[in-house]
Amino acid sequence: MTVQAALRVLLVDDHMLVLDGLKARLELEDNIEIIGTASNGLEALEVSKTLSPDLVLMDVSMPILNGLEATKRFKIEQPDVKILMLSMHYEKEYILSLIQSGANGYVLKDVSSEELVQAINTVHQGGTYFSSGASDALFAQVNQEEKTEELTKREIAVLSEVAMGLSNKEIALKLDISVRTVETHRQNIKNKLNIHTAAGLVKYAIANQLIKP
Repeated sequence: MTVQAALRVLLVDDHMLVLDGLKARLELEDNIEIIGTASNGLEALEVSKTLSPDLVLMDVSMPILNGLEATKRFKIEQPDVKILMLSMHYEKEYILSLIQSGANGYVLKDVSSEELVQAINTVHQGGTYFSSGASDALFAQVNQEEKTEELTKREIAVLSEVAMGLSNKEIALKLDISVRTVETHRQNIKNKLNIHTAAGLVKYAIANQLIKP
């Protein structure tokens, strides 16, 4: 029987107490290995080149290079690394900026340790994760211009799976339709909503409660 390799996580925060607390808690999980820490975004990028993490759990507000700018660079320089943001900020601007930068999830620092572990595993498996406070902020201030035309039930089903990070092939298998049909639905969704980025579709799905954080 093949033993599944542990999820390699890099922790990034400019507060040592936070890093120590996160490390102590996450190391209790059998499937998670904390391979290193960094105190700012620039250090995280450099350390990541050597340690090759699967996922970076990163604060937003940090000196030298903040989480937003670091995420943008990660997606260019190390695109296979999943990025889960950890922050105390509820503001819509923070959350939307991070989604647009390519972050795979956004978790507020007031969540339970169990929810944090769930978020890490969800993002590692290819999904997206936004804690309830973060998704509430998006829902409360959603841009009404994006709600242009009602989607069909099938398009809603496809959009929900897209927002969870599934590929066209995975969606086709799950919904028992062809890959070409999935591609057609995805294009129709983009045209109806006038949203042409993956980040925008995720934001719309969260704001309209098509996926649960």
